[in-house]
Amino acid sequence: MALTKVKKNEVVAEVAELLSASKMTVVTKYQGTTVKALQELRRSSRGSGTQLKVVKNRLVIKAIQQNDALKGVDTSALEGMLLYAFNAQDEVAPAQAIAKFAKLNPTLEFVGAISAEGKFLTADEVKSLATLPGKNELIGQVVAMLLSPVNDITNALSGNLHALLDGISDKATA
Repeated sequence: MALTKVKKNEVVAEVAELLSASKMTVVTKYQGTTVKALQELRRSSRGSGTQLKVVKNRLVIKAIQQNDALKGVDTSALEGMLLYAFNAQDEVAPAQAIAKFAKLNPTLEFVGAISAEGKFLTADEVKSLATLPGKNELIGQVVAMLLSPVNDITNALSGNLHALLDGISDKATA
């Protein structure tokens, strides 16, 4: 069933809103993927705040042209049956969700990504992004690094205090 002009304008407006709110929009070929698999991908990616859309490429291109920050994006790679993954909270989450799901469904293939700054990333760059830890994981790693000296001192003090006192007295007599 063909979309009416009004419905197309609504779709363009919705995609334009998703693009402007999204920190990273990942573009993936999905040809050969079953509807059931796509529904499972949608469910699994919702947890990370990623929203998936299958939209005609020319409507996405119109939405990109409406966004001032994205007007310069190279849209030549937007061809074929494409799935668009939007995420307003985390740049890496859409790439990770698709990469994780692609391990079980090899019919999914990265085309690229559109960053919030208006840069089109290649498929290889998106694959590299997918291997990065998520935002919460990175924050946890930084906190752990900052706390490691404190933990080392605490562990040393909670150990054998007599050995610590013996070590201090040996230093004092030397």
